[in-house]
Amino acid sequence: MDLTLKIWRQAGPRDKGKLVTYQVEDISPDMSFLEMLDVLNERLNAKGEEPVAFDSDCREGICGMCGLMISGQAHGPEKTTTCQLHMRSFSDGETITIEPWRAEAFPVIRDLVVNRSAFDRIIQAGGFISVNTGSAPDAHATPVPKPNAERAFVAAECIGCGACVAACPNASGMLFMGAKVTHLSELPQGQPERMARVVSMVSTHDAEGFGGCTNIGECSKACPKGIPQDVISTLNRDLRMALSSGH
Repeated sequence: MDLTLKIWRQAGPRDKGKLVTYQVEDISPDMSFLEMLDVLNERLNAKGEEPVAFDSDCREGICGMCGLMISGQAHGPEKTTTCQLHMRSFSDGETITIEPWRAEAFPVIRDLVVNRSAFDRIIQAGGFISVNTGSAPDAHATPVPKPNAERAFVAAECIGCGACVAACPNASGMLFMGAKVTHLSELPQGQPERMARVVSMVSTHDAEGFGGCTNIGECSKACPKGIPQDVISTLNRDLRMALSSGH
C-alpha cells in the first residue's frame, strides 16, 4: 500500500503546530497503524529528520495510551484502539490525516502526544475506596447481585484512552467519569463514600476544563470498549442524590 499522511507536527506545548505531508510506500495491510508510524519514523531517522512523537505502551488494546484522531475519527474507522487498528482498514493511495486529541483539558505536549493527567486527577479526587479490605475474602463473603456485578464489570472496562473526550463536540469527560462512578457505585465496597465521591469527581472534572454533556452520544460510539452511555445517567442520578442530601 502507498499512502499519503498528513500529520500534526508541534515542537512543544507553546509552539505553533501545522500539518506536514509524508509519503509512505510498501505498507503491508497486516501492519497495525502504529507499526505503520514506526516504519515512517525509521525512514525519517534514516534521512536525518525528526521522527513523529506519538504515545504507545502495551499495543494490545489494554492501556489506552495510543489515542489518535485519524481522519476526523477517534482511533480511526474501526471501533478499536489505535494500536489494534490495521492498515487493511484503509485503501491503497488513501490520504490519512493524523492529529492529537483536541480538548482544552488534553494540552498537546509534542506532535501527537497530549497530556491526559486530568483523568488521573479526577480519579485521585474520588475514584477509589478507603475501606480496609484486608486479605482476600471468600468468594461469597459479600454477596453481589448478578446484574450489579455485570454492570460493574462493564463499567470497569474503561481504559481511560480519552476517545470519548476527543469525539465529543463539547470535549466532555462524562463517559469516562460515569464509568468510574458506576463501577464503584454498583459494588458494596463503594457505598460508604458514594455521595462524596461523585461530588468531588464532578467538581474536578469541571475545574480541569472538560465540557458538559449534552447527550449527543459520540462518546459511547467512539469508545473502543463499548462503555454504554447509561453510565452518565448513573453519574447524574448519584450527583442529584448527593446534592439533595447536602454533600
